[in-house]
Amino acid sequence: MSAVYINSAACISVQDTLNENFFQNLQPENSVQIVKAIEPNYKKFIPPAASRRMSKTVKMSSVASKYALKEAGIEKPDAIIVGTGMGCSQDSEKFLKNVLENNEEFLTPTYFIQSTHNTVAGQIALGLQCHGYNFTYVNTSSSLEFSMLDAQLQINDGEADNVLVGSTDEQTDRTMELYKLNSTIKKEENLPVDYLNSKTEGVIWGEGASFFVLGKDKAENSYAQLKDIQLSNKLDLEETQKFIEDFLSKNNLKNDEIGAVILGFSGDAKSDVYYQKAMDLFSNSALLYYKHLSGEFNTASGFSTFMACHILKDQEIPEVMMINDLKKKEIKNILLYNHLGGNDHSLVLLGRV
Repeated sequence: MSAVYINSAACISVQDTLNENFFQNLQPENSVQIVKAIEPNYKKFIPPAASRRMSKTVKMSSVASKYALKEAGIEKPDAIIVGTGMGCSQDSEKFLKNVLENNEEFLTPTYFIQSTHNTVAGQIALGLQCHGYNFTYVNTSSSLEFSMLDAQLQINDGEADNVLVGSTDEQTDRTMELYKLNSTIKKEENLPVDYLNSKTEGVIWGEGASFFVLGKDKAENSYAQLKDIQLSNKLDLEETQKFIEDFLSKNNLKNDEIGAVILGFSGDAKSDVYYQKAMDLFSNSALLYYKHLSGEFNTASGFSTFMACHILKDQEIPEVMMINDLKKKEIKNILLYNHLGGNDHSLVLLGRV
């Protein structure tokens, strides 16, 4: 499969990533259980009447997609593909709450209609009057990777020249309560978190939306080449290194040809061991982590992809992301490795344009 180009990247996250100077102002967060996204002033982008009917994830995605399309200089993409782990869970919770409070009678259908996972891709298409291929992937932590893989196939098969690809997830009160009860979220007594040397289970939970325009042709301001993606639903710890080495071998790369490796350390002692295994393969690469900046959530890899795009384009690594102190003069390839709780492992290979 031939490579495609990432021609724009936009992100709404726990960091002020819509700001042009965000690279210099990254603030780690390790002492709260839940971190919320820094949201823009939606009135500038969405009419207030429409905004009131939209859930947070739809609003974040609408704005992030507008930024991505504007940067790529495209009014209407040939396809829209979105990955999400939890979908529009705010509206799902509102609908279920109405069912209980009204004894299943006199229910307004709005929350139910807007609670489906494909609402985000649909709303973006409606706003753009885009009648092309429209698809949503719900594959927990590899939702964005499946979306990018689909976009790559669409472009390689000649079905599309430019594809808007995004990932988005929001927090909801009830889900956060349940995550605290089942110890998905770190207990307060285990805070602050040492992301790289944690001895306790659980994570700090975040949220956000990241959107990219993938194109057949390289643009003047392209960020990166999307070279390859590999996915595995289940992986034994002992298979981790072979999983990575086979992927690099498939792409005719040696370990020391990887300029930087971005690992999804989340502070969950039980599942971070996969990243420890991966680190042992790359003694001559810059080792980076990012979930102390974004929080953990289903599509947190959108944030790492966004950061990787900027690192490749600017040839600069933020100090706050560094695990080791190794920096290469030129970063030609970046490998992203992510999973959620030890499941749904993904490898993404990005190359310098």
